[in-house]
Amino acid sequence: MPISASRLVILDRDGVINQDSDHYVKSLEEWVAYPTSIAAIGELTRAGFTVAIATNQSGIGRGYFDEQTLEAMHDKLEQLVENAEGRIAHIAYCPHVPDDDCHCRKPLPGLLLEIQQALGLDTLEGSWMVGDSLRDLQAGEAVGCQSVLVKTGKGQRTLEKGQGLKNARVFDDLATFTDWLCRNG
Repeated sequence: MPISASRLVILDRDGVINQDSDHYVKSLEEWVAYPTSIAAIGELTRAGFTVAIATNQSGIGRGYFDEQTLEAMHDKLEQLVENAEGRIAHIAYCPHVPDDDCHCRKPLPGLLLEIQQALGLDTLEGSWMVGDSLRDLQAGEAVGCQSVLVKTGKGQRTLEKGQGLKNARVFDDLATFTDWLCRNG
């Protein structure tokens, strides 16, 4: 069955699905999921939504960890989600540092365009972009996503700054958004 853009939820990773760190999540031991977010991904999947992840991972470009470590984190994430009867359709990540002048690092929409291509969608117009930073929302808005800011991770700080959030719906966390979306989507 083809995926509908309106049934696609794109998630930032650090601060939305797992605890974030100002010093980077550099190892499998430092990657700690929010149990409510894992359950929410399961709930989204069971409700017929497609879930994908778009995550900046400049710690790779900075030499803090390698792609094998990132893969181990994502394997753990996918196992937890599978245990919650959920599925992640695609994980797109940017390994670059800001000065690399890449096209994938959020706030640019490259990661979202990768997801669009991987899932065979004609458009991302009407899909959901859930993040804890302004750059997450800007990447989504660049391709027509509906913006959702969660207060977990850096979300509360982003909300307090308030700039660029006029189009965003704000929720306490991914679970609260998921409850709302499953009732209203």
